[in-house]
Amino acid sequence: MILTGKEIKKRLGTDIIIEPYHEKYLNPNSYNLCLHNELMVYEEIVLDMARPNRLGKYVIPEEGMVLHPGQLYLGRTTERTETHNLVPLLEGRSSIGRLGISVHATAGVGDIGFCGYWTLEITVAQPVRIYAGIPICQIIYHTVEGEIVEYNSDKYQNNKGIQPSLLFKELDPNENRQMRLSFGEEGSRE
Repeated sequence: MILTGKEIKKRLGTDIIIEPYHEKYLNPNSYNLCLHNELMVYEEIVLDMARPNRLGKYVIPEEGMVLHPGQLYLGRTTERTETHNLVPLLEGRSSIGRLGISVHATAGVGDIGFCGYWTLEITVAQPVRIYAGIPICQIIYHTVEGEIVEYNSDKYQNNKGIQPSLLFKELDPNENRQMRLSFGEEGSRE
């Protein structure tokens, strides 16, 4: 089940923390989160999931910034959220989607216990000018059944800003090399 706006407000300070919180962003069954003024863009032509990739950092100026198709922009919410006993779900707002802006590639579902800023994986269908501070997405809270085990990770928990992929922390380089060898994707060097 999804919490209503009134229930979200009722649980503020207990199961739900949203900082800063502004009443005007509370919806009938969600809360709008705003775009921070920082963006990151990968500088690599080919991204490598087994290692960190170089990033360029940008600040969205007051007059806005034009985003272009074919480029992934990592942004973040202005708000820091904390969720206990519920599953947070991040979705784009319909007004943003109608401009051809997508705010996440696949990372819309948060974990119970997540604390931090939401990293946005922004892509656009055509060039579009964006502005810092705009309500860009919405957070929805789902109730859960069963025993709750809260998220506890050294990758994204309690982050301080935009988080590029840290998948490489999960990967064992020796295991990955062995897998590539078994599929014939890497010549033997031994």
